[in-house]
Amino acid sequence: MAGTIIVAWGANLTPPGVTTSQAFAGVVKALESRGLRIVRASRLWRSQAWPNPDDPPYHNAVLLVESDLAPEAVMALLHEVEAEGGRRREAGVVNAPRSLDLDLIAYGDVVRQGALTLPHPRAHERGFVMGPLAEIAPDWVHPVLRRTATELYAEAGVGRDATPVA
Repeated sequence: MAGTIIVAWGANLTPPGVTTSQAFAGVVKALESRGLRIVRASRLWRSQAWPNPDDPPYHNAVLLVESDLAPEAVMALLHEVEAEGGRRREAGVVNAPRSLDLDLIAYGDVVRQGALTLPHPRAHERGFVMGPLAEIAPDWVHPVLRRTATELYAEAGVGRDATPVA
């Protein structure tokens, strides 16, 4: 095993009659049913949509996960769960409102470029990722930047309005 895997969850569209908490719980269950071991989960956080603040606000959370799967297999599993949750990826459409977004933020201390870049190339800039991560793993150290989750959250430039949901 490569160490702790960090997965970020986000959504700003939920099916009618489904709360954000229920949607998140469903994703956790789907990941566990595929063999990922959820070690820890942050609270739900809420932030204004980015880059278009007129879109519905986002809810985000971070999971610490363990698995013996290779990084590519974990990413494929995340895409499977997204597709089952109604996520449709359209070519050229970026940062559109979505029912489900799962990102592989880090895979232990693995560093790589390419089709699957690890750690996630922009996660450290996003308060809605670093805030939930700092909540559950404040001393996690970014394998490239050598900064803790707490430090990166304090420096994040996007999603600074992210706050835990009561």
